[in-house]
Amino acid sequence: MLLSVRTRSVLRAALVATAMVAIFVADTLTNYEVAAAVLYAVVVLSAERTLKPPALRALGLACIAMTVLSFVLTPRGHYHAGLINMGLSTAAIAMVTWLVLRMQRARAAAQAAQARLERIARAQNLSGLTTSIAHEVNQPLAAIVTSGHAGQRWLAQDPPQIDKARQALQRMLGDAERAGSIIARVRSLTRGEPPQASRFDLNASVREIVALSQARLEDEDIDLQLQLPADLPAVWADPVQVQQVIGNLLLNALDAMPAAREARREVHIGTAREGDTLVFTIRDSGVGLAPEVQAHLFDAFWTTKPQGIGIGLSISRTIVEANGGRIWAEPGAGLGAVFRFSLPMASQEKHS
Repeated sequence: MLLSVRTRSVLRAALVATAMVAIFVADTLTNYEVAAAVLYAVVVLSAERTLKPPALRALGLACIAMTVLSFVLTPRGHYHAGLINMGLSTAAIAMVTWLVLRMQRARAAAQAAQARLERIARAQNLSGLTTSIAHEVNQPLAAIVTSGHAGQRWLAQDPPQIDKARQALQRMLGDAERAGSIIARVRSLTRGEPPQASRFDLNASVREIVALSQARLEDEDIDLQLQLPADLPAVWADPVQVQQVIGNLLLNALDAMPAAREARREVHIGTAREGDTLVFTIRDSGVGLAPEVQAHLFDAFWTTKPQGIGIGLSISRTIVEANGGRIWAEPGAGLGAVFRFSLPMASQEKHS
């Protein structure tokens, strides 16, 4: 027999209350040296999916209050040790509550980005626009999910790994903001609006995208080599759109890697100045480019991937050309493929 939503909510609340009472009794009846109150952090974490932010804050405050009351009522033990344990437990409860609230905020931002994507798709009623936005926003949304799972694992450890969980949540917030920015940029691009060009560091953008793929590089044992000159001048383009192109080219390079672990699995990324332009280059040791493939690489809805939709390189070409550059591909020397795009260098006139 299935329980109603209200019944399940009541049962969850009863379980939370029971756990809090059990922790309070254990913390009160044991010596000061036993820091049972730190288990309240687990209660707060377990309630993250069911409570809204105001209720979650109230739960955290209640746990802190019970920790203090238990310290006052504890009859035995070393007082100073108990005082230290109470402080540590209170800090842990407060920190976990804060991190869980940040996690909810990041999840809400991701849901808002997805809702915005759906509204744009309905308003435009164009399958091409829907496909392109879904393709570009998929990476940050997937990163949000990965970071969220990582944050929950860090918080569930005993004791909770607060610093690492905080880093995971910071990544979630950054990726949620990036998803919203990507949606806005792709929509502007399809409407023919000019890119929001500014002066920025191309190497810093490359490092940021590489950091998002670090886990996959390690899991698949892919050797990534970067050649990013320190004296490279600034580029003049839309930084969010350029990161979309870099991320898509890196993803394509990783997807082109041979399945066999013993095979050569390398990706080289480099930047360089050529005249008044900056050139980004990515070279992989994958399957390479056949002549018939190279002729259609940048065609919309044309792909060699079994699960691909053939929109990434088409969008990348549109973005690069809209920012005053060009993009091209060529077979690698021996194995793999080479993709390059150029963008105008930021001049002093543009900067001013």
